Amino acid sequence: MTMRTMLGVVIAVAGLSAQGPVLSAQGPAARGAGETFTATATVSAPAKKASVPITIHVDRYLSDADRDKVLDVVKKNDNAATTKALAALPDIGYVTLGEKRTPLKYAYARPTGGGRLVTVVTAQPIFFVGGSEKNAKPKEGFTLGLALLVLNGQDTGDGELAPAVKVKVKDGSVVTDEYGSEVVRLVKIAKAK
Repeated sequence: MTMRTMLGVVIAVAGLSAQGPVLSAQGPAARGAGETFTATATVSAPAKKASVPITIHVDRYLSDADRDKVLDVVKKNDNAATTKALAALPDIGYVTLGEKRTPLKYAYARPTGGGRLVTVVTAQPIFFVGGSEKNAKPKEGFTLGLALLVLNGQDTGDGELAPAVKVKVKDGSVVTDEYGSEVVRLVKIAKAK
C-alpha cells in the first residue's frame, strides 16, 4: 500500500470514528509515558539501494479535538497554511534519521484489528531522497515529513516514510505529493523497551 493510499485510509477511518464510539488507541504516550520506535528506513532504486536506522519518539499523541483542528487546515488545500499551522504546534517528539533529528508536531494512533496505525508528521522535511542527484527537482514546497507505522498487538510491524511531502485533499481524501520518486519503507519496526 502506498503512502498516498494509506493516508487516504487514515483520514477516512478518522472521519468514520468521529461518528461512532472512540476506542482508546493513544496508548502510554497519551498518559505521559512516551513511546519510542526503532526501525530501518530502506529505499531501493534501479541504480542504488540504501538503508539507515530511524528512531521515532512520541512524547504524547494529539487528542481527537486537536487532530480535527489540524485536519480542518489540511482540507483547505493550502500547503503553506498547513505547514504554518503544524509549525505553531508544540514539539511532541522527534524523528531521528541518521544524524538528523526533526521535531514531531503531529502524532495520532488509531486502533486496527489487533494493533494500531500510528501517523506522525513533522513541519519540516526530514530528508530529500535524491535531492543531491544531478538534475534533482526543486525542493520548494516540500515542507513536511510523514511516517505511518502499521503495528500489531506486540507493537512491531512495518510502514512507510515520506521524508519530504506536500499534502492536499483530492476527492475527499488527503493525498501526498512526495519529493522522491522511490518509496521509503520502514521495516522491522519495534517499540523500544
